[in-house]
Amino acid sequence: MAASTSQHALSSIKFWSTSNFSLEKPTCHVHSVSVGRRCPSARSLGLVCASNSQSSVVEPVQLPGSPKSGITPKKSSESALILIRHGESLWNEKNLFTGCVDVPLTPKGVEEAIEAGKRICNIPVDVIYTSSLIRAQMTAMLAMMQHRRKKVPIIVHNESEQAHKWSQIYSEETKKQSIPVITAWQLNERMYGELQGLNKQETADRFGKEQVHEWRRSYDIPPPNGESLEMCAERAVAYFKDQIIPQLVAGKHVMIAAHGNSLRSIIMHLDKLTSQEVISLELSTGIPMLYIFKEGKFIRRGSPAGPSEAGVYAYTKNLAQYRQKLDGMIQ
Repeated sequence: MAASTSQHALSSIKFWSTSNFSLEKPTCHVHSVSVGRRCPSARSLGLVCASNSQSSVVEPVQLPGSPKSGITPKKSSESALILIRHGESLWNEKNLFTGCVDVPLTPKGVEEAIEAGKRICNIPVDVIYTSSLIRAQMTAMLAMMQHRRKKVPIIVHNESEQAHKWSQIYSEETKKQSIPVITAWQLNERMYGELQGLNKQETADRFGKEQVHEWRRSYDIPPPNGESLEMCAERAVAYFKDQIIPQLVAGKHVMIAAHGNSLRSIIMHLDKLTSQEVISLELSTGIPMLYIFKEGKFIRRGSPAGPSEAGVYAYTKNLAQYRQKLDGMIQ
């Protein structure tokens, strides 16, 4: 659905570069804090689902000091933050505990990643963060293949000096048509310990539904030799604050492709959810969520609409203008 764009046209109009793209103040004003909409079918279960349209504003975050980060904030700039839970994996399909086992996507998961990419194809992206697991990386790559800027996502290899040297790009023009993809184990799914690879239903039959529910849904109780959600949040949020917020402060537009629990942890931080609220937060596979970062605040816009709809792009003036410019380039 996302139309292709010629690289020649892209390179000839430099002010369209996403690295210089500055979003303006949203056209709608929101003064209340919302933790999400309740799913009608899930009210009796107390589930909180990711909002499709509801907006919320959370208090300013504690920003890293500029001298330490080496990044100078852009005054009055806005940045887009896109969060995507990976598409369905082979072990999701088999109802197995996956955790940090590196499992690829199913054909359905591939389609979910492609659909996610179509939803964000008109939103600028300057840098991508993903976990070290292939299902998240596949989702990031497949999603960006749908973007109308047609920039190529390139995984940055800094795990060793040799890996860094061997992956160097020596064409400045090629660099301009690329988007760096940074992988981090801190964004991995929480480690399920001795449950990894076990069938969820069989595990419930063996240990009891209440015990398995406690392992899966409590905030601070880990499964045997595994991580609790609290432990996952400690590493994921610390990485988000240290590595990703400085990019947003600098005016960069960021996409994170990760996992249910690492993203729940980040959303808990962004929306100021309590430990009880976050354990009820459900994130669908392959459904992106958009936040606007401005003046130290994260404004949640929910899930972007499809590329054929106005939807989320009208929420901010310059998102709409960015899309109009992309439309003009292919007409």
